[in-house]
Amino acid sequence: MILCVIAYSVDMLALVRYNAQQKNQVRIDMQALNAYLSQAVRRLRQERGWSLDVASQHTGVSKAMLGQIERGESSPTLATLWKIASGFNTSMSTFIEPDLSCSEETLHRSADKLRHQPATDQMLVAPLFPFEIDFGFEVFELTLLPGYQRYSEPHAPGVVEHVIVIKGQMELLADGKWQALRCGEAMRFAADKPHGYRNLTDNPAVFHNIIHYPRT
Repeated sequence: MILCVIAYSVDMLALVRYNAQQKNQVRIDMQALNAYLSQAVRRLRQERGWSLDVASQHTGVSKAMLGQIERGESSPTLATLWKIASGFNTSMSTFIEPDLSCSEETLHRSADKLRHQPATDQMLVAPLFPFEIDFGFEVFELTLLPGYQRYSEPHAPGVVEHVIVIKGQMELLADGKWQALRCGEAMRFAADKPHGYRNLTDNPAVFHNIIHYPRT
């Protein structure tokens, strides 16, 4: 009995340590992401010669929030990141990871190594292939944690999303109604209209999202 208690205590201690390490890793990832995001927003704004006021008008994000993001003081939601991307007429991955345009032609990418939580939402993101202007699209692996739901405002005109479920099941809001998608099912829809994603199950739902941007 004593040995069982000791073994249980050791297992619990290991679990506590593991959870602490995971939380610390998430904290480190968020700090690195906030630093990259702040630089990307500031760079794009300065390239366009926009003040914070003008950037706020284009994105629909408050001047105060944009200032906090540029100073690395705020972790915005994915909805806010999309509003910023649409306002700057650029891709979502612009604010998550540098492009791969200078890389070799053949690329091997691991979702397990890239997967992280880039915002305060309960969604995990792996930017498998960030946007490259030569191809016109970006590819994400997205994980919706149990109970997660997100409504998305329309993206820039002409943006199209392709959703392919690879694990679990989810619901997609397109054309004004929620539609169930199971593993192996896919849907393409115009993302320049209101849409959304939700997972009402007790297990994570994982899908690939290929987002195509029109040439400007």
